[in-house]
Amino acid sequence: PRVTVAVITRDRSASLVRTLDALAALPERPPVIVVDNSRDDTTRRAVAGHPAIARLLRPPANTGALGRNLAVRHADTPYVAFSDDDSWWEPGSLARAADLLDEHPRLGLLAARTLVGDQGVEDPLNAVLADSPLPLEPDLPGRPVLGFLGCACVVRREAFLSAGGYHPLLFFGGEETLLAYDLAAAGWGVAYEPSLRARHHPEGHDRTGRSFLVRRNHVLTTCLRRPWPVVLRAGADLALAAATGRPGARRALKETVARFPAALARRRPLPPRVEHAAGLLDREPPGRPRQGTGQ
Repeated sequence: PRVTVAVITRDRSASLVRTLDALAALPERPPVIVVDNSRDDTTRRAVAGHPAIARLLRPPANTGALGRNLAVRHADTPYVAFSDDDSWWEPGSLARAADLLDEHPRLGLLAARTLVGDQGVEDPLNAVLADSPLPLEPDLPGRPVLGFLGCACVVRREAFLSAGGYHPLLFFGGEETLLAYDLAAAGWGVAYEPSLRARHHPEGHDRTGRSFLVRRNHVLTTCLRRPWPVVLRAGADLALAAATGRPGARRALKETVARFPAALARRRPLPPRVEHAAGLLDREPPGRPRQGTGQ
């Protein structure tokens, strides 16, 4: 196989088993690496002996999105597809992704079309990525983007590792944009290809606090990579949201201030060509989902 599937999970064993069953049924028969961030042995016992699992990794503490970095380092294939414990890939999509990555050596990441629930409803992010204002690039398939959904993408292992993977300062929540920036800054292409399809079944999962994390990480991402005027606007927007009582904004502001010194120490502004592309996305109409997170 050319593609390994990496799955991060935490205390959702029933959902994980459903995902593993779907991945085991794929004609590609991809090896699956599971990173178990759970607090006890329930998940390990639930998936023991599952035929889809090539390796089960159990870090000593919750790694959040950084569990994907761990999985990629342990993968033996040139490409790695990401799933969460509530998402999987449609038949043929992984083979198609591998073909595209084989054919386009500068391509670092493919963002897939995401279909939600049993009815296959379009995720709102699909339309945002399809309408990306970034100009077409002749050596890339699909539409160039600077964002994706973390559970619906396929990466070139070499590109992912050379870009540093997911950033430890963000941990979880809207972490995709920074990775897209870093891939592009390193010269890799990031593209949306709707012929690749991932299924996402988030029903019944508690996502309390995600809005707070996305707000916090949006400001930290701008601090890490964007010009100071963009950073100041993002910080002012968060401060205003906190002052007006927007849900989660005060906590996001407090956490952002606490992490600001670390972000400043790791600040590495984007090269001009990538900053220009990021600036084009800044002009998108307010209220639309961001390319990176669907928020």
